[in-house]
Amino acid sequence: MAEVKVFPLCCVVQSYAWGKAGLDSEVARLVLGGDPQALIEEARPYAELWMGAHPKGDALIKDNRISQRTLGQWIADFPGCLGSKVKDTFHGQLPFLFKVLSVNTALSIQAHPNRELAARLHAQFPEHYPDNNHKPEMAIALTQFEGLCGFRPMHEILGFLKNVPEFRALVGNEAAEELQSADGDPGWTSLALKKCFTRMMNCEKKLFVDQLNMLVKRISEEEAAGKDTSGSNGELLLRLHSQYPGDIGCFSIYFLNRIVLQPGQAMFLGANEPHAYLSGDCVECMACSDNTVRAGLTPKYIDVDTLCEMLNYSPAPVSAKIFPCVRDNADPCVYLYDPPVPDFTVMRIQVRQTDFSSNIYRKFTCISIPAAQLKGIKLRKITVEPRGCVRLLYDPPVPDFTVMRIQFALAVWRAQRMLGITGILMFVYCIFSGLFRFVHAKPED
Repeated sequence: MAEVKVFPLCCVVQSYAWGKAGLDSEVARLVLGGDPQALIEEARPYAELWMGAHPKGDALIKDNRISQRTLGQWIADFPGCLGSKVKDTFHGQLPFLFKVLSVNTALSIQAHPNRELAARLHAQFPEHYPDNNHKPEMAIALTQFEGLCGFRPMHEILGFLKNVPEFRALVGNEAAEELQSADGDPGWTSLALKKCFTRMMNCEKKLFVDQLNMLVKRISEEEAAGKDTSGSNGELLLRLHSQYPGDIGCFSIYFLNRIVLQPGQAMFLGANEPHAYLSGDCVECMACSDNTVRAGLTPKYIDVDTLCEMLNYSPAPVSAKIFPCVRDNADPCVYLYDPPVPDFTVMRIQVRQTDFSSNIYRKFTCISIPAAQLKGIKLRKITVEPRGCVRLLYDPPVPDFTVMRIQFALAVWRAQRMLGITGILMFVYCIFSGLFRFVHAKPED
């Protein structure tokens, strides 16, 4: 039924062990907000909410007028909904996957392959790498969000090699001295950093377990004595060890930047960028793929050799890892996150309370109403604003009032620029709806 252009989705929840449990999870709260009858289990981790058409989490269509059961099936039958340019460029597939993450314990030390490596890994190990697509991704903080991202500046790594003997024991004196000698030469620095990281990740298990136990014991004793352990990154080391005892990934904190995003801040993770999420809630948009190369802080399959070979060994400070958003000059409520990939762009539309008193609304008296009160009012008009705001006008045959429902999408994609009206309505409406609702009096003539 091609004429059905707007429909709700039931999106897939992933219950990975690292997710927040019950209603502590933003994912669970979103599920309950979409379906007040949903049963939220307090002990169950609600880690990720997937909104898209990936085979591992294809969203279900909640509309009995539509014969297709999933969004992926609907797009396959009506690829024109993507718009001709998106359809042709991405071969009739939705090019992005949108998620909400609620992180309680650390995710794995990981990176995502480029297209060439993804195709090779998928062909060789399809059970571990389920598709042949690349997976650039962007995380935008909803709460304070903590992660690891990219290699630290050289002086920080060298400082840890000096101050944390247990760390140096895994890297080895030879590799550590090469890294110090290479400082100042970008080419040699990358090679020496790769050697140090590879040496650590491939050291014998008994060696790194013994060194990790010694480090944990030392930092615990220093903390008990009231000493400052920041020189050994003590608080984070003990936290990761409590979550993944005896895991080589605990030592990665001496190589990788610790980044703390405030709400609205973002980090973009291109191909081969080492990273891990540690805590907090975020929205995440990525190319439609589930390919992840892991090497620590996880019970899942690890592929140390592939990770060490593929990584981008370019040291950079934390400030370089925060991806800037650009405020739209034409609309102060719109912020654009536009990464250097063709698969997606994220748009945040944030309406402040003060915006409702601006000139654009000066002829309207706004009051808040429950969503249920909109039921039974005949829908007269649907319009799509240039930036993805959907306005639904309920106009009864009386002069006293009109009801307008404004639905903002938390994310609108680069594909939206090439979509027809059908596509815009479908993706904006299905992702997040009903965030803002108000009644206004009819404007003066």
